[in-house]
Amino acid sequence: MFELNNAIRDYHWGSDSEISDLLNLPAEITPQAEMWLGAHPGCPSRLADEDVALNDFIAQDPQHILGTTVAQRFGRLPYLFKVLSATQPLSIQTHPTLKQAQERFASENASGKALDAADRNYKDDNHKPEMLYALTDFVALSGFRQPAQIIKDLRLVSGELPANQLGEVKRIIGLLQGSDPLAQTFKHILTAGEPVAQAVEQICAAIESSAKLSSNIHFAELVSINKIYPNDPGVLVALLLNLVFLEPGQAISLGAGNVHAYLRGLGIEVMANSDNVLRGGLTSKHIDVPELLDVTIAQPSPAPILEPVALANHDRLYKPEFEEFQLQVLDPTQPGQASDLQLHGAAIILCTAGEFLIRTQEGQRTITRGQSLFITAAELPASATLQGDTRGQLFASSSQLD
Repeated sequence: MFELNNAIRDYHWGSDSEISDLLNLPAEITPQAEMWLGAHPGCPSRLADEDVALNDFIAQDPQHILGTTVAQRFGRLPYLFKVLSATQPLSIQTHPTLKQAQERFASENASGKALDAADRNYKDDNHKPEMLYALTDFVALSGFRQPAQIIKDLRLVSGELPANQLGEVKRIIGLLQGSDPLAQTFKHILTAGEPVAQAVEQICAAIESSAKLSSNIHFAELVSINKIYPNDPGVLVALLLNLVFLEPGQAISLGAGNVHAYLRGLGIEVMANSDNVLRGGLTSKHIDVPELLDVTIAQPSPAPILEPVALANHDRLYKPEFEEFQLQVLDPTQPGQASDLQLHGAAIILCTAGEFLIRTQEGQRTITRGQSLFITAAELPASATLQGDTRGQLFASSSQLD
């Protein structure tokens, strides 16, 4: 077992101190957006005792450290674990399939485009399915709504707009009634330019001036987003998507082609070990609309709530439909409560409350709030037992492959 030191990223949408407050760490950086725990070369964890980057450590003996199956299947630690804290919306985005990522990463490499180029779409050759476990109330956008639902809302807004401001709304309603409605509407909103910007301004003004419209939570969210990204086409994209409210302990799972955005909240995020993001609004970063449209699945889909498997009354396992990762959550309240950790290959564990004794076949050590450990495959099996007289919380991530 190796204690990890992990970096916090200071993206502008992060909170002042939610991550350091959660983990009882010094607030050395602000804003605090994401703490990365893993071996992604862009921001790898480091072994605390040896000050070695985790990706370099794994490269010394992948089969021993990752496990034979994981090493042969993925050739790397297959997941990236994050603590995410958002007070402003992240970009509207989607992620490629594995095949798309592999082919298009190779194509951009062959073109000579630098990995750190601002207009680069693919930073690596991996897909980026992900899951988000809410630590606080968490708000997100995910997946397209039914066209009829969107049309109904646009007609409600139309009733509060003057006749000379109805043109763009009618145009969007027409697209939603046509062939391939969501794809065509999504494309129009992202490419129409000034007409959409004006429509965003007009729609949000109408919502703010109407008590009836303002009471609609989806409309109210558009106004909130518009205050941060004025007249951005992403505001109208948000009307196309499901508005998802997660309570603490709930999770969502996001596959390739799913258009989504996290809006606010604190959570644990686990994903395939990639940084491939195709953006479609609410950002100052590069947007490649044709590429985004090509990887987007423009079909209605419900909010992708991920239900856990209950292992015990204080122990749950979240297994999305991606073999790269799973997340076990322990919430014991009584000292001495023990859990077998459901780990497959190399694992990362993070303590967010209390104190746990971690045992493997090679030894044991305690872990307290704010500490994280890397457990090699050679050390498994492992267990966690709550120590002391306060409740505990522990997260354990690993692959789903034995």
